[in-house]
Amino acid sequence: MNTAPPKRRSFLLGLGGLGLARFVQSSAAPAQTAPHGYVLASAEGEHLVHFRDHGDIFIKASAATGSSHLALGTQRVMPGSGIPVHRHFDMDECFYILEGGGTFLLNDEPHPIEAGATVFIPRNSWHGFQNPGRALLLLWIVAPPGLDGFFRETCNPPGVPPKSFTHDQINAIARKYGTEFR
Repeated sequence: MNTAPPKRRSFLLGLGGLGLARFVQSSAAPAQTAPHGYVLASAEGEHLVHFRDHGDIFIKASAATGSSHLALGTQRVMPGSGIPVHRHFDMDECFYILEGGGTFLLNDEPHPIEAGATVFIPRNSWHGFQNPGRALLLLWIVAPPGLDGFFRETCNPPGVPPKSFTHDQINAIARKYGTEFR
């Protein structure tokens, strides 16, 4: 039933094969160049010191280390400093409380938290932490990545003096990463 002349049919089949070969190559390429994974100890990763409370941040996974779909790290929130209420426009976020306790605010509703608690924040939800009496050690995960870029722009490696920002300056930086603070 094919009505194309034999030479034209061979040419069209050749083009189709070339297109298919390019599709197969392009879909196979990410698997060949994808990271093979890695293991980090508790004090490994990209170490930064928070600009506001001087707590340690360790970025464990991000686009910079081969993770294009999520970012993950730990953050030590110093006693009484908390994390101001904010939201992420395009990121879902999870926390696992490794140490400490306090209050987690989700859309203005307070929730007591202790070590072992898990928190899930859907994108565009207002959230923050209060920890008046003790430090918090948090494991955070965001998808897609972006929080790691905010940390890199606002925080410094250990030994480098902290940066100082106004509320408006922090919000301007945060908006570049799909985040805003109240």
